[in-house]
Amino acid sequence: MNNKQRIKDNKEFQQIFKKGTSYANRQFVVYVLPTEKPYFRIGLSVSKKVGNAVTRNRIKRYIRQTFLELKDDVQPANYIIIARNPAATFDFHQTKKSLEHVLQIAKVYRMNGKMKKR
Repeated sequence: MNNKQRIKDNKEFQQIFKKGTSYANRQFVVYVLPTEKPYFRIGLSVSKKVGNAVTRNRIKRYIRQTFLELKDDVQPANYIIIARNPAATFDFHQTKKSLEHVLQIAKVYRMNGKMKKR
């Protein structure tokens, strides 16, 4: 994932928190803010309460890889993903399934060729 697809600036995080819409399941909270750009951007937040540095980095790696695999099926928008405690025990496939679920709730994920628009 290249630098233009990442959200790192605190100002951008705050803007997405204020203007975006949040969707959640037990493992993740996703804030979505539509954008005019033809690609998606993601910002990640994993609290120290979730686990040690190794665990937090593994979760972030799984989230980035999931978005890379779903890049053609996810609407272009700004996303902030916040990991909750249960995500610490998940492997990659469980993480991907959980993220797909929350993206379907947000109606920004296309499954089986159909895009669910917001």
